[in-house]
Amino acid sequence: MNWVILVLAGLFEIGWAIGLKYTEGFTRLWPTVGTVLAMVVSLGLLGIAMKSLPVGTAYAIWVGVGAIGTAILGVVLLGEPVNAGRVLSLALILGGIIGLKLATPA
Repeated sequence: MNWVILVLAGLFEIGWAIGLKYTEGFTRLWPTVGTVLAMVVSLGLLGIAMKSLPVGTAYAIWVGVGAIGTAILGVVLLGEPVNAGRVLSLALILGGIIGLKLATPA
């Protein structure tokens, strides 16, 4: 169950990372409120997952899920460029996430 919680924490990290763009430097009220709420939920879920998962593994997976998701949404929502180097780099992060999951006892 803690792995599911960890992935959910990563999904909320994506939400606040993308939300930061829409806050326009925390000058827009509702995007700022949503972003701060996503931050709180993300960190709260990460803390719960860390009760039974190793800190290094949990943190690395949380950041990796957030990085991959944020990069994908940056392309989809914000028109950021796609090139072979970016795709390969994201694939390497995904490989690291999978490797950490396989190397960590349940």
